[in-house]
Amino acid sequence: MAWTYCITDRKTSEVPLLQQIRRGICAGVDFIQIREKDLPARELYRLAMQARAMARGGSTRILINDRLDIALAADLHGVHLAQASLPADAVRTRVSKREFLIGVSTHNGLEVDEALRRGADYLVFGPVFATPSKRQYGPPVTPSALGEAVRRSNRPIFALGGIDLHNYPDCLKQGAAGIAGIRLFQRPEPALGSLVSAISSRRAAPSG
Repeated sequence: MAWTYCITDRKTSEVPLLQQIRRGICAGVDFIQIREKDLPARELYRLAMQARAMARGGSTRILINDRLDIALAADLHGVHLAQASLPADAVRTRVSKREFLIGVSTHNGLEVDEALRRGADYLVFGPVFATPSKRQYGPPVTPSALGEAVRRSNRPIFALGGIDLHNYPDCLKQGAAGIAGIRLFQRPEPALGSLVSAISSRRAAPSG
């Protein structure tokens, strides 16, 4: 079964952010990463608490970008790190919960190797396809590079970047454990539920 990984962006969402998060939870999204980097700490904490309360009792796991302090204070399921963040092993030493997830964004094989060496629980790899939000980082890495990253990894890898209704199967064929995205999951009901079901029903290809 492939996983779904929704990344928030209140600036591109057509509905209020909490409504979008609730939609994701109701649709059965596996992971929701709160990525509102410009929010003040107090407001971000309140958002994290509200999202965690919505997810309680369900299967959706709530993560947050970088802010380990907020992740722990709001009892979130994990934290997601960028390349400029603290390394995963440094974060791990500050966490007592064994099930706490630490993810890392990666863009090439060297970053994949380093994140794994540092003990990341999962990786996000991309951009696989061209996307305006990642244009500043250069050309897309391509599905074949995603496949190579999967073969290098003993941890789940989520494909990210320019993924839509038509090309997400190409990422799963390369062995990605799931599909990550912002706009892809900003869909109205019941379309979002149908998308999550469609992705979840596909089995990621073996990574060997």
